[in-house]
Amino acid sequence: MKFREFLYLLRSDFHRHMGKPNPLKILRYFLVIPGVKYSFYMRLCRYLREKPLKAFGMFFAARVLLFHYAIKFGISIPDTTQIGSGFYIGHFGGVVVNSSSVIGRNCNISHGVTIGQLNRGARAGCPVIGDNVFIGPGAKILGKVKVGDYAAIGANCVVVDDVPPHSVVIGVPAKLISGAGSEGYINNTDY
Repeated sequence: MKFREFLYLLRSDFHRHMGKPNPLKILRYFLVIPGVKYSFYMRLCRYLREKPLKAFGMFFAARVLLFHYAIKFGISIPDTTQIGSGFYIGHFGGVVVNSSSVIGRNCNISHGVTIGQLNRGARAGCPVIGDNVFIGPGAKILGKVKVGDYAAIGANCVVVDDVPPHSVVIGVPAKLISGAGSEGYINNTDY
């Protein structure tokens, strides 16, 4: 990852949380909002991981801070996870994402969300989440499923099958209820 790409990812994450960012607003959000702080250290670790000699110990320090915030905020998203720009962690607590999962651009993740791996059966593997997806509180997305662009996953929903683009799913297991998608849930994407 190049430095310009790293800065772009940070700016897009900040913009998703606060609208048009300025230095004072970024500092305030960084100090107060757990999702902003965790996203920053996650992106920093991803950037430093690929540098020669792990950036002379800075990678280790950033990993220690990421681990600290993972425990403090209850967010477990490895820095090796492929995550697109504009990542938004709405609330802290109970967020778990498998490192082999893929998350697209402008994804909203609420508290209590699990994006996990299945080890057996027809759906063995990890989820691929599309762009502009809203994942509600307590939702579980398990196995090798594909969540289409502009989809909305309802609260406490368990997704074990593919979700079409522009759809809304709820229930255990997830059932399609609407074609409205994530319209209105994904904001500040004009970065």
